Amino acid sequence: QLQLVESGGGLVQPGGSLRLSCASSGFSLAYHAVGWFRQAPGKEREGISCIMGSGGTLNLTASVKGRFTISRDNAKNTVYLQISGLKPEDTAVYYCAVPTERYYCSDDVKGYYYWGQGTQVTVSS
Repeated sequence: QLQLVESGGGLVQPGGSLRLSCASSGFSLAYHAVGWFRQAPGKEREGISCIMGSGGTLNLTASVKGRFTISRDNAKNTVYLQISGLKPEDTAVYYCAVPTERYYCSDDVKGYYYWGQGTQVTVSS
């Protein structure tokens, strides 16, 4: 069964950087699309970016353009989200997910079926 585990979150000062990781144990992510999402308190879950097995990417929002970079290392069975220039409004639980179609990114959060448990990112001075 496909299980995803996020890590790398934490408390960071404004302007700082983080690299979040999404790993799968016992299941190869190499050919699967993986998306990153976030959900702030009281807000709907928001898509950030998605990467396919080929390395092709799909931005799911324009609001974080230039500050968030998705990448993958298939040898490590891990997908990353590099975040720079963090702002207090980036505070949220960050999730990774595999779409129902598995191999193709979806631009709709409802198109993702397999979800990790999330990792908390808090941006505060």
